[in-house]
Amino acid sequence: MNNLIKELRISLMATLSLAVILCGIYPLVVWVLAQGLFPAKANGSLITQRGKIAGSSLISQGFIDPKYFHPRPSAAGQGYDAVSSGGSNLGPTSKKLMDMVKQRVVHFRTENNLAPDALIPADAVTASASGLDPHISLKNALLQVPRVASARGLSEETVRKQVDVYMEGRDLGILGEPRVNVLMLNLALDGILK
Repeated sequence: MNNLIKELRISLMATLSLAVILCGIYPLVVWVLAQGLFPAKANGSLITQRGKIAGSSLISQGFIDPKYFHPRPSAAGQGYDAVSSGGSNLGPTSKKLMDMVKQRVVHFRTENNLAPDALIPADAVTASASGLDPHISLKNALLQVPRVASARGLSEETVRKQVDVYMEGRDLGILGEPRVNVLMLNLALDGILK
């Protein structure tokens, strides 16, 4: 019986010690390091405008006004809902997916005044796995330039220069494709970002 009580006390002390270390000290150390070394990223990469949060550079937002660049379609909830993040889980042979993509192609061509046979980048008509991808391809952005320029009363060259400013290259120089962060670009066009 004494042996059982001794083992029980050792187990209890080990559990409490690990709880304090793993549930208290370790998270506190990680939080302090993150706040000290990467405060913007540790707090969600939030973009503020006059003390008010305009969004996060990591999460897409829905823009429908013609004067804004439009993000990828979203399958997250009713659209761009971070709580319902996730893909549609429709496979490549799904009739529902094919019909949605066909509809999106027609809509993209119409809203951007493109020819009926114009090639459309895949990211303009398909949702990302999370449904919240903040980037669009450079090709997608360039196809939207005339619409955005016309809606804002700007020259296409002015808008194209902003696209170039906010274009991000390949990760490590070889991974992925050049892309544009839609929120950052739209805020820049609104004159919010300097």
